[in-house]
Amino acid sequence: MYLYNSASHKKEEFKPNHPDIVKMYTCGPTVYHFAHIGNLRSYIMEDVLEKYLRYAGYNVKRVMNITDVGHLTSDADSGEDKMLKGAKREHKSVLEIAQYYTDAFFDDCRKLNIKRPDVVEPATHCVDEYIKIITKLVDTGYAYLAGGNVYFDTSKLAQYYVFNDHDADDLAVGVREGVEEDTNKRNKNDFVLWFTKSKFEDQALKWDSPWGVGYPGWHIECSGISMKHLGDDLDIHCGGIDNAFPHHTNEIAQSESYLGHHWCNYWFHVLHLNTSGGKMSKSKGEFLTVSLLEEKGYDPLDYRFFCLQSHYRKALVFSYENLDNAKTAYDKLIAKVAALKEGGEEAGDQDTVDALRAKFKAAMDNDLNTSLGITALYDVLKAGISDGAKLQLLGEFDTVLGLGILDRAAKKREQDAKSVSSAAGGFTVQGEGDPAIDALVLQRAEAKKVKNFAEADRIRDELKAQGIEVTDVPGGAAWKRV
Repeated sequence: MYLYNSASHKKEEFKPNHPDIVKMYTCGPTVYHFAHIGNLRSYIMEDVLEKYLRYAGYNVKRVMNITDVGHLTSDADSGEDKMLKGAKREHKSVLEIAQYYTDAFFDDCRKLNIKRPDVVEPATHCVDEYIKIITKLVDTGYAYLAGGNVYFDTSKLAQYYVFNDHDADDLAVGVREGVEEDTNKRNKNDFVLWFTKSKFEDQALKWDSPWGVGYPGWHIECSGISMKHLGDDLDIHCGGIDNAFPHHTNEIAQSESYLGHHWCNYWFHVLHLNTSGGKMSKSKGEFLTVSLLEEKGYDPLDYRFFCLQSHYRKALVFSYENLDNAKTAYDKLIAKVAALKEGGEEAGDQDTVDALRAKFKAAMDNDLNTSLGITALYDVLKAGISDGAKLQLLGEFDTVLGLGILDRAAKKREQDAKSVSSAAGGFTVQGEGDPAIDALVLQRAEAKKVKNFAEADRIRDELKAQGIEVTDVPGGAAWKRV
């Protein structure tokens, strides 16, 4: 298996540090608002990575942080704490906001078939770990106190910039959003490890520390949480490309200075989801969420399919037209799978089955080429093997792709069966398999048949009030939710 490593700027063969486990860390959300679908693209691709590692036979332990303190509106240690900003917006406490949006995030993940990591740790649970790391950094000269805060001294490093092959805009997070110079810093790239009350007098969450009452900076949390649960080394660290600088750069600086050795072998970064107006961002006000897509009639897995059609290291352009195209392709795929006969012989020509499996693995081994992974699904459908063998392979591949293929196909078979069973007197109702709606559509048909058009119109209006659109078709009627 080969993965692109953002630290070496090339594809590398994946070789874990330990034979019995792959240690994987994912930068989690800052839970001050709903996750937008651009954030969730990263989590979808990280989910595919974890699932493929497991499919390939690795034992994976994946850890994710929940940022509920310390992340400022600018990534360069200035501006307001995002959590405090969210609390003020909604007139709730910081911890109430954190719990609400943590639950919302994992609800979105469930809808998108994103597996919950083995360990999920809120930043506020690990303050002792941060203090331990910061204390050693101060004692060894990698950190200093100034203006009441503790800063990491980047001048102590032989190399600070690690991810220097990305676009200037990707690497400029720390100099956007009207950042003002912090005169406490010895060097412009130094970053805060611990804020004291000198930063914000009204900071909601504060802890005692050797340097005064305060709270941790954003960057230290991932180092502390990772070391707590995964030890002194990492195999893979994941995140969106906007995390590369300064967040991941600072993680490497503080972690390796604390540990005294190399920390993480592979850095996995997912590129932005863009709109016609540029990168999707909460700071722009209106932003797209899973719930909004559902309100517009999309299945969240339409969006997952949309994401998997592109490579994670390419910026993906979102538009409803593009999502509609993905939805159409996904629906057709499910229809093809639903047409396969269940319960048949699973055995097929073994050479053909092995070749199909090898093609899927080759796609995924090549830096998670999910587009070719989806192509492998169509190759299975076209192959000259039994329906049972096709269903077995499709289910196997979908343990990685997470498109819910077999489950959605089973539901379509059920709906199709209900539609057929709704036939009465040669009149067939085509719909989503809701008996109550089917009955109303049939009643409307009976009313029209006896020329009781007032009753037919009444039923039509009743259906319309429920968001149901009915269309007369040859031999019956079709309905859908609008």
